[in-house]
Amino acid sequence: MIALEKATKPLKGDIFVPGDKSISHRSIMFGAISKGTTEVTGFLESADCLSTIDCFKKLGVEIEHTVRPTHGVPTITVHGKGLHGLKKPDSTLYTGNSGTTTRLMSGILAAQPFDSMITGDMSIEKRPMARIMKPLTSMGAEVVSVMGNGCAPLAFTGGKTLRGINYHSPVASAQIKSCIMLAGLYAEGDSVVYEPALSRNHTEIMLASFGADIHNEVARDGSAVAILHPGMPLVGRKVNVPGDISSAAYFIVAALMVPGSEILIRNVGINKTRAGILNVLDQMGADITLLNVDESSEPKADILIKYSELHGNENNQFIISGKEIPTMIDELPIVAVLAATGNFDTIIKDAAELKVKESNRIDTVVEGLRSMGCDIEATDDGMIIHGGKPLKGADINCHSDHRIAMSFAIASLAATGTTRILDDECVGISYPTFFKDLQGLL
Repeated sequence: MIALEKATKPLKGDIFVPGDKSISHRSIMFGAISKGTTEVTGFLESADCLSTIDCFKKLGVEIEHTVRPTHGVPTITVHGKGLHGLKKPDSTLYTGNSGTTTRLMSGILAAQPFDSMITGDMSIEKRPMARIMKPLTSMGAEVVSVMGNGCAPLAFTGGKTLRGINYHSPVASAQIKSCIMLAGLYAEGDSVVYEPALSRNHTEIMLASFGADIHNEVARDGSAVAILHPGMPLVGRKVNVPGDISSAAYFIVAALMVPGSEILIRNVGINKTRAGILNVLDQMGADITLLNVDESSEPKADILIKYSELHGNENNQFIISGKEIPTMIDELPIVAVLAATGNFDTIIKDAAELKVKESNRIDTVVEGLRSMGCDIEATDDGMIIHGGKPLKGADINCHSDHRIAMSFAIASLAATGTTRILDDECVGISYPTFFKDLQGLL
């Protein structure tokens, strides 16, 4: 448990946030199934990403973890085995709390010549896996939910011949898309995934840089399309992981909330499929400037944020919906916190995907903000936040959800009294030094 108080002075500082979690996961996975060596700098040393490393070590991949003494940047060296070089693990692969590890690795395991099983912690064993089991089965894989409930543990029968498919995903999900693309590397024929909106495209960008024949298109009906032509060998390379915009979001909101604040966050990924929060905050009137923009490969920039008085539209409300949602799904809890401090109503909809994260984030956000005095209501696919009521300190049960813990730590900066985060250790899932970095700005 950690106790936090209202900020009594502006937040000032120049900081780096940890490496992007999504890119860190993929750098290990793609390096492991490539030929040659992959060197990853800026890797996120969080529980989730370390779970990915552990799983591939069990699959016979040699992975070295060093810290360069000159500047303390972690470097991961992956000695790739190629597409067909993984070995049968001696035990069940354990992914901890990582949905990304579980779902993306499933695409790889489905194509192996050996049997395997994958599972995670109690949270993972409740999260829906039928969404990847269905397309994998259509590709010819044999995968079953051991408990028969569409969740992990998942058991894979090896030696199956996979075929490419055209798959229409009911939701914009980078995990579903990436799982199919990874299985598609081993399949006969092209794999094509249609989504209602373009989800995170880190897989497409990085796989192409490793040598895969993969790209995105827009269908005539407006659907986002990812297309993989198999047959090209993957070759190891150097990967520089930018800072995670999902981690930067907490400090972006903190600066906007606390009068007089000014924070510079350096080297943050601004991939358009992830940077929806910047677009939304710009529409609200936030004073945010991108500096030193680098558009190569994964776009990145320094982000300068200054305290701002935000506003809604002419009806004194702001709506976040539709294609904006996939580009900021992980940032919606912290955006809800910011909305609670505004003098307008904020409506978040089309975000039912929040229900199947580490916690039901619709319920946990509403529960937490309501306990702090916010006028907020849950809907089937989001929430309605009536801003303008002062926040007060409260005890926050994060339900072991790292994004809820960090969001309410930031909420405490605008709340009178003491806010206690009851299970604060869960921030280690994605941002182990979060509280230290926050304290450095106060």
